[in-house]
Amino acid sequence: MVQKYQSPVRVYKYPFELVMAAYEKRFPTCPQIPVFLGSEVLGESRSADGAVHVVERSCRLRVDAPRLLRKIAGVEHVVFVQRNVLNWRERTLLIEAHNETFASRVVVEENCSYWVHPENEDWTCFEQSASLDIRSFFGFENTLEKIAMKQYTANVKRGKEVIEHYLNELISQGTSHIPRWTPAPVREEDARSQPGPPQALGTLRAPGPAAEAVGTDGDKLDADYIERCLGQLTPMQESCLIQLRHWLQETHRGKIPKDEHILRFLRARDFHLDKAREMLCQSLSWRKQHQVDVLLQTWRPPALLEEFYAGGWHYQDIDGRPLYILRLGQMDTKGLMKAVGEEALLQHVLSVNEEGQKRCEGNTKQFGRPISSWTCLLDLEGLNMRHLWRPGVKALLRMIEVVEDNYPETLGRLLIVRAPRVFPVLWTLISPFINENTRQKFLIYSGSNYQGPGGLVDYLDKEVIPDFLGGDSVCNVPEGGLVPKSLYLTEEEQEQADQLRQWSETYHSASVLRGAPHEVALEILEGESVITWDFDILRGDVVFSLYHTKQALKPGPWEPGARASGQLMDKGWVLGTDYSRVEAPLVCREGESIQGSHVTRWPGVYLLQWQMHSPPSSVACSLPGVDDVLTALHSPGPKCRLLYYCEVLASQDFRGSMSSLESCTSGFSQLSAATSSSSSGQSQGSSLVSR
Repeated sequence: MVQKYQSPVRVYKYPFELVMAAYEKRFPTCPQIPVFLGSEVLGESRSADGAVHVVERSCRLRVDAPRLLRKIAGVEHVVFVQRNVLNWRERTLLIEAHNETFASRVVVEENCSYWVHPENEDWTCFEQSASLDIRSFFGFENTLEKIAMKQYTANVKRGKEVIEHYLNELISQGTSHIPRWTPAPVREEDARSQPGPPQALGTLRAPGPAAEAVGTDGDKLDADYIERCLGQLTPMQESCLIQLRHWLQETHRGKIPKDEHILRFLRARDFHLDKAREMLCQSLSWRKQHQVDVLLQTWRPPALLEEFYAGGWHYQDIDGRPLYILRLGQMDTKGLMKAVGEEALLQHVLSVNEEGQKRCEGNTKQFGRPISSWTCLLDLEGLNMRHLWRPGVKALLRMIEVVEDNYPETLGRLLIVRAPRVFPVLWTLISPFINENTRQKFLIYSGSNYQGPGGLVDYLDKEVIPDFLGGDSVCNVPEGGLVPKSLYLTEEEQEQADQLRQWSETYHSASVLRGAPHEVALEILEGESVITWDFDILRGDVVFSLYHTKQALKPGPWEPGARASGQLMDKGWVLGTDYSRVEAPLVCREGESIQGSHVTRWPGVYLLQWQMHSPPSSVACSLPGVDDVLTALHSPGPKCRLLYYCEVLASQDFRGSMSSLESCTSGFSQLSAATSSSSSGQSQGSSLVSR
């Protein structure tokens, strides 16, 4: 496996020329870097006008590894070849390095660049990246990888300190300014006599992507921003954040999450890049499906929730984290579920988490230090067996699962006070569903143990402790109480609410824009499988088609089950050459429900496509007719909406003959049956249309 490292952009608040003078003092030896044993110049060249200076060096590094490993390898130091291209005109330095020792077994490549800060020409930016590929190393591949990455990241941190050391040394010696390079007149005979670069050095290259301006489009992170807004990170943690952020910028078609949000997922997976990426992609898909990004603007809790839900925000703890108080013991969870339904309670919990993230951002700005989590004060006085009502506990476990999957590392501390005797029963039920890292943040106080030293005063200022816990602060959190049974939902309303929840878990929503169809890709590994679909047209008219291709789709985050969605087909593809149509186009009108299936004949990728339907324009008529006017009045504008569900089933999942296409595992169109006022038996192609 190839290990990669990518640094943030580090800024030296000194001119480029002075930084270059400090950099040159590192050679041929550097006492400040003990593993650097020395270097020698292999070749050197300059351009005719002296603007470009190319140096190739051989550098010796001490092997900081266990004696046994050094003895097996038979070396005490390794040799790297470094190639520097210094361009005084452009004010850039590009550095490339690779290992010569064990080059057939281990491949190490490093790229560094210095360039002028785009917003301040008297500052200098630095960035580096590296890769390590251990192909074989006497059976010690894993050990060598750990040693190499540990040593490399230690030297990365040391590198900036060394440059700053030599900068201070230059300034103390009276060198605080070095004039910029200016071209000197070059006589023709001098230009002819100027030797070209040695053959071993190759050709001069223009500055690569690493030397592009930083910060102009917000696509890079600098180290000062990370420390100020995200906190102290190790070099490898910084690298993981930058790599995951860069991957999202290249592949994610929606809104890029904030750096704080990305960092939470990395922390939740101990900075394992692949695991964090998978968790984050699943969460982004969930947020898009449930439109969580606009939840704070769209969600308005029912009046009953505002009155009987005993929770609310209350200042902050001593570390500046927003404080949320929940008086669970005073809350009638059974009554709330029967009065507003499980889905409304989940929406409210999600809105609390969204508000918590927003408050963390505000506190970060207010206190001038990174605050990425919030504290919850959970009062359990009054908790009894009524709170252990089975459907209520089941709903609580579902909410915990949703929050754990989509809001990792947002809870900084949970203070549980006045825990009654029944609490261990509840804890036994829910603790297996809580992440170990989260459980370590729980502090539990029974009786009056929360009072005095070692209690709440260690985490909350005295003027913040609420009055119902003996503090001085008046708390405006609702007191809860029993929900009157007269406010409970009827059985019919409860059944409708449950059905809506099932639909939201099964069906996906999509927008179809003019010129931008919505496409779902399904990868078929076996030739004979069955693709089934069920969708409702909520707004506008669309054309539904099914295509097959063996071409590679646009890169992007794939949903679980080898599925991708969005606009996937390359606009340069040619029908009949790059892809083929396997189902005739079907015009679907607003309000219709469509169910259908297709037996695949070839492996590859099948694309379900919905595109906006444009009625054929009238050619001979100069004045619009009645139908044209009505069509214009009912036109959905630039967007159509639909709800869809699709899956791939193997042939053994069907009863009877393959031609019957009757699924024995999936009951389609429950949503359609509920949303359609009537249905007909009309069949078009392989799709059943319900109106």
